[in-house]
Amino acid sequence: MNALERDLELQLRRIAVEVRKDVLRMISIADSGHLGSSFSCVDILVYLYFHLMKVNPAEPDWMGRDRFVLSKGHACPSLYAVLARKGYFEREELWNYRKLGSLLQGHPLYINTLGIDAPSGSLGMGAGISCGMAMALKSLSLDSKVFCLMGDGELQEGSCWEAFMTASHWKLDNLFFVIDRNGQQMEGHTEAIKALEPLKRKLESFGLVCFETDGHDFSLIDEAFAQASLAKGPPKAIIAHTKWGRGITLAENGGIPVKASLSRNEVTMLLDELNRESMALSEEGR
Repeated sequence: MNALERDLELQLRRIAVEVRKDVLRMISIADSGHLGSSFSCVDILVYLYFHLMKVNPAEPDWMGRDRFVLSKGHACPSLYAVLARKGYFEREELWNYRKLGSLLQGHPLYINTLGIDAPSGSLGMGAGISCGMAMALKSLSLDSKVFCLMGDGELQEGSCWEAFMTASHWKLDNLFFVIDRNGQQMEGHTEAIKALEPLKRKLESFGLVCFETDGHDFSLIDEAFAQASLAKGPPKAIIAHTKWGRGITLAENGGIPVKASLSRNEVTMLLDELNRESMALSEEGR
């Protein structure tokens, strides 16, 4: 990479650490939330919003923008933290996460929260919504793209595969399905509950052009999206291999439950680990 690319990657890594800190604070204050699933997709969200996607926080309803759908809606703390850092709303709003009447509920609401393009609820909804968005953009002759972030456990929903068939049939090449392949779901490992592999071959058999990448390496994420963008005609799928709880050793090793309830001492310890990473990145940039 050249110097500019190295600087960009370092910037994205710094943003990702700050986002993880905010997500940890949000879940701690609310005493509720999916920490591991939120942390696994932070780097993907940071890459999309701070590098790839065409968006304008000053004009959130701009017709020419790219659209984003968080199909794994339980990971919304990461999306909220990214949107706040991008400038869609004040960062202080994050501390109202999951409070009654707050803009930031346990799943995204698109009616009154700036930056949210689609709601989420039952897993499997986002893929179909994304198809509708992509078809509408094509009918309006807009060159905007739709990015749908899905969980791997979510792929056990039949509606996802119906959406993949639809996207392939209508040649929605403006649609990117990004799969957060952290290998975990609420009840345990995806492969123990209902095996997804060989996932790439399955996606390709449904007419998607498919790429795999390390979901925590920004240069490799960028390479995967660059390759996918060259494919004209079929919709795209990017399998991002991630770690559940990425950035917190205790979570990565399975020491934090799926729905985290953390003590003050635990939050302090986890923030200390993230702060050490921030300091290391500062030293790296000197």
